[in-house]
Order: sequence, then C-alpha cells, then structure tokens
Amino acid sequence: SVPCSAILSSYLLGERLNLLGKLGCLLSLVGSTVMVIHAPEDEEVTTLEEMTSKLKEPGFLAYAAILLALCFLLIFYLAPRYGQSNILIYLTICSVIGAFSVSSVKGLGIAIKGFFAGQPVLQHPLTWILVITLVASITTQINYLNKSLDIFNTSLVFPIYYVLFTTIVIATSIILFKEWVAMTVVDIIGTVCGFLTIILGVFLLHAFKDMDVSLGNLPQVLQNEQPAPVTRDDKNILIEVDNSSIAPEDKPKVFMLHT
Repeated sequence: SVPCSAILSSYLLGERLNLLGKLGCLLSLVGSTVMVIHAPEDEEVTTLEEMTSKLKEPGFLAYAAILLALCFLLIFYLAPRYGQSNILIYLTICSVIGAFSVSSVKGLGIAIKGFFAGQPVLQHPLTWILVITLVASITTQINYLNKSLDIFNTSLVFPIYYVLFTTIVIATSIILFKEWVAMTVVDIIGTVCGFLTIILGVFLLHAFKDMDVSLGNLPQVLQNEQPAPVTRDDKNILIEVDNSSIAPEDKPKVFMLHT
C-alpha cells in the first residue's frame, strides 16, 4: 500500500516522486518481501465460537484492558493539554484504537464467510459487538487523525502513524492469535528486520518528499577554494587609519586623502 499510493499519487495527482521517494518505495517492497518470507503461519479461526474463545482468554483481556486505560488517559487527560503541541498524543490514540478495529475486522470477516455458508451469524451476539466496536474505533481514528493532520506536517504524521499502528497491530496479533509461538529465531529476526526496513522506506518516502532530489542534482563534493580578495573602490575611501598606531584622543590625527 505504501509504494502503490505514492506511485499512483505521482501519476494521478501530479505529486512529484523524488529520488529518495523512489528509494523509499524500493525499501518498502524489500522489507515486505522479507516479512512475507519469514511470516508466521496463520492460525485457522473459522467460526465465531472460536473467535469468542480467543477474545475471552485472560492474556488478551488484560491486554485489551491496558489499551482501553491508555486510550482513556490520552483522550481525557493528555489530549486537551498536550495534543496541540505533541504529535505523539493524537497518533497514539489512533494506533491504540487500531488494535480494536483490526480485531473487529478479523471477526467480521469470519462472520461474513459464515453468513454465506448458511450459518446463523446474525443471531450471534459477537457479530453485533464487533460491528459496534468497529464503527466506534474507526470513527475515533478518523477524528484524531484529522486533528493531527490539521496541526502537524503530513510528512511527519504518516510515517509516525504507520510505525505506531503497525507495532500495536503486530502485538495484538501475537497476543490474540499466538501466531509467533511456533516461530524460530531466524524467522523472528527476519520479520523484525523486514519491519525495520519498511519503517526506513516509509521515512524516506514521506520525510523528504518536498525536496528536489534527483540523479541530476545530487550534492557535489565541496572544494576548498581560497576566498577572493575584497576589492575596494578608491573613490569610496575617505579616511584610512593605521590600526597598529591609532592616535590617542588628545593628540592630533593625520588624514590622508586619495585622489
């Protein structure tokens, strides 16, 4: 999504993609490829009953309670005081709420497949809980993301938001679906390195998007040149005083006129 949105905006919206932006797109693709190669196996969750059992596990309930407490602290205490000056406040709210929106989308995807398979998903209370959670979380995310975009630079908002949101979503996936339990050390290192590569690519893509950088105007090596001597026009010189022998105030001064 990161390189595709950048390339499409370059062609459709007329936004110029400089050399660092192209390098950022390439790094995003490389990091995504590394993450896919080392990604954990998806745990198969096919019914709402299985999803309910996952959501009821003590580890996820404690994690969700911590996220809710952090979200309330940010919204009702920190945001009114520091939201206008600190870029992390609004973006952290969006990212924390994103953990609930992603979990809700996962559950609703299972519900939609069950609906077309003839299962009575509309009678299941979890379906409506997920719908309400999804609507509330997406509305909150849009609200605070727009506030952040109104105050801060877009080139800073999107990279920081991407990193925070992805980090919290990965943590949610680890706790809810336990997808990393069976991973080897090599796969864990590969996944982390791929994620860091994507972060670097997104940073290059957004942080320097307003700079005019291309292969044709890369900075050249500065050469140490002797400064040119300062020339003075004689007609502008009226008085020349020898600094090494400045006359005292109580003695007569000698003025030299140049013609």
